[in-house]
Amino acid sequence: MLEIFKHRRTQATEEASTAKETWLTKKKHFRDTEEWKKKKARIMSKLRALSKLNLALVLSRMPSVEKLPDNILTSIFSYLPARQVLVVSSVCRRWRNIAWNPNLWRFVSFRPSYGGLQIANVDHFTHLIGTRFVDMRNVELATDLITPNVLYEMSNKCPKLQHLTLDFSTAMQLHDFTDLQAFPSRLKSLTICLSENIFLEGFLRKVYTFIASVEILHIIGTYEKVEDEEEEVYETVNIFKLKQFLPNLRVVNLWGVPFITDDHVDAISSNCAHLECLSVNYCAKVTGSCLKLVLQRCKKLRCLFLAHTKLDNNIVKTVEWEKTRIEELDIKGTELSSDSLVYIMSRLPHLRWLDASWLEHFNDVVLESWMNSGSIGKLEYLNLDTCDSINEACLVDMINRHGSQLQGLNLGGHHKLLEYFWMNMIPQLKNIRVLVMGIAEDCCPKVVAKIHVDQFIDCIAQNCPKLSRLEIRWDDETLRFSDKSSKFIDVLRMKCLKLHSIVLSDGQYYELVRSNFERADRMSVVRTTEMCRTGNLHCSRYYNHLLFN
Repeated sequence: MLEIFKHRRTQATEEASTAKETWLTKKKHFRDTEEWKKKKARIMSKLRALSKLNLALVLSRMPSVEKLPDNILTSIFSYLPARQVLVVSSVCRRWRNIAWNPNLWRFVSFRPSYGGLQIANVDHFTHLIGTRFVDMRNVELATDLITPNVLYEMSNKCPKLQHLTLDFSTAMQLHDFTDLQAFPSRLKSLTICLSENIFLEGFLRKVYTFIASVEILHIIGTYEKVEDEEEEVYETVNIFKLKQFLPNLRVVNLWGVPFITDDHVDAISSNCAHLECLSVNYCAKVTGSCLKLVLQRCKKLRCLFLAHTKLDNNIVKTVEWEKTRIEELDIKGTELSSDSLVYIMSRLPHLRWLDASWLEHFNDVVLESWMNSGSIGKLEYLNLDTCDSINEACLVDMINRHGSQLQGLNLGGHHKLLEYFWMNMIPQLKNIRVLVMGIAEDCCPKVVAKIHVDQFIDCIAQNCPKLSRLEIRWDDETLRFSDKSSKFIDVLRMKCLKLHSIVLSDGQYYELVRSNFERADRMSVVRTTEMCRTGNLHCSRYYNHLLFN
């Protein structure tokens, strides 16, 4: 019985194999015929048509930009700079109508040298003021646009205008303002960029009565253009007369004005009882003789910027700093002695922000006296960049005692602060947001030791969850990293979620960190020291008020 079953099974297998070979032969023969080729062509054409139909159906049901309502497109366009709004206005008629919405033209710069729009026809621009720019809040005007007609139109047709910048820095001559009868009268902020030898008294005489509402005044000088100190400097603005018409000033920024002296600062303070922030950065003729009266008159003064001024040590010691409410102080690049620094630091109990970078005489005595006085108790942001007279032991003591309160710390330019120091100090900086370390490649003395950056990155990731800005200045010759560096960078990226700026010296490690963040779609986080510098200025409470370009 078993033999019969095996025989029938073998016979059935052979018959099936024969039938399969016959069918394959017929199939192969049929594919070679013209009938099959025509049939195949008809089938493929129907499939293509069906696929196109399905694709069109899918695309018709997908949401597209064309189906967005006008208010959504307006909101999207509001994130674009003025130049890009002009580009998208050429896409179609609908986008053009949306792009001309006055809500998109609230903040406009017409200063081509600073990335603003170039105006070819002043008459056409004057016509647009009453249509496209009726909702304008902030405008910057180049010299050729500062005309009586433009200012008249803005005063009458831009009732919401609050911030005005008048750039006379490139002026060869002024327009005739004899017929100027109107000027924007609701300004909160006024910025005047001076020329080297163009006198503005004739123009200002026409606008004095319109600027009483100004609270923020910027007068930007020609510090960068003055090369020879013996060259004659013209007083292109009458500060003594201007201050009479600005009783409501809260912020005064006299940046790089070469003719500003202590008398000018004293005159401004005599009429500004509400003054909160005073900046005379790069005003080389200011010696500090005005400070005593300024601080006595302006009881609300909280922020004092004196960077790169010629402060006199004897004059500074006569100021009653302990009676002030100064919270932010910038004495960067001054030539104050150690005694003067001790006198100032130990008498400012409310100080929370200090920039004392590039001070040769800021040494251990100053820092120890400051800590012993107790005035450092409220400090949050400290910049000691290139103050290399301070020893490592004194900085260790300061961070151990006050590291938990620091949110910004800049100790760049210290060739003595190497791996051992930072590995021990980073765990003390639990609340740090801004951190700068290392010394640049071209600084002297040269760093001889090698820095293992992987340990830094891991230590920062584990101890500084609030970090937002980090700068490591050591170059590739000093830094050492391994094949596992990418894993440490991953940990930093995952732990420090608020990190949006890493500044590194250009080289292999910079390329490694940049590619790691780019793979995570964080394209603009990593930058080089050649293009970017990290500081604490953005942490000032008056930072937005002090911006002028």
